[in-house]
Amino acid sequence: MSQAHPGLDELIATVALLRAPGGCPWDADQTHESLVQYLVEESWELIDAIEAGDRAEMIEELGDVLYQVLFHADIAAHTEGERFDIDDVARHMTAKMVSRHPHVFGDREAETADDVVAFWEDLKADEKPHRTSVLDGVPRGMPALALARKVLGKAEKAGVTAAVIADAPGPAPVAPATEDELGRLLFGLAASAREQGLDAERALRGAVRDFEAEVRRAEAAAAS
Repeated sequence: MSQAHPGLDELIATVALLRAPGGCPWDADQTHESLVQYLVEESWELIDAIEAGDRAEMIEELGDVLYQVLFHADIAAHTEGERFDIDDVARHMTAKMVSRHPHVFGDREAETADDVVAFWEDLKADEKPHRTSVLDGVPRGMPALALARKVLGKAEKAGVTAAVIADAPGPAPVAPATEDELGRLLFGLAASAREQGLDAERALRGAVRDFEAEVRRAEAAAAS
């Protein structure tokens, strides 16, 4: 049964009013590109609120992220050549979620979360047949640590693993057993890099790029 969402409807109308003639000049001047920085900032602020466990902050920050979605949709609704609105976004997402959950909306069976993850990659491959590598679609703008984790996970699905600990040059690195130990180790590495004038973010991105090249070579070899 459908349920009314007057608060959401009011927010959608507020965005439209602010961007309409006679509304806010700043809002009217924004583009998809100019809003990227705010989407990134609001997403990180939401993460902070989630990690802090602050319900009031979560409500506010979720609202800020939602506002960005509505803002982009309103821009598109009034941009020649785009012409989609928030309903188009919602319908596309609904169709995507139905497709990704055949164990709920179809006849496929999945009893555990691991069962679902096991066939998601196949579903994604069916949706995006133009992708030729498990690395295709990985967002390049992710922070280096998040990017490394994402690439390692994708590579594992292609049967490629990184023997980082065993292959690292110099003294054997410490393998942290907990997230607290890992955090202190990473912080120490970042501090050491800073003292030596090295850019830890750029260095890790470089290592990720090298590993990506290794993954693509392995995929090419397997395909041939």
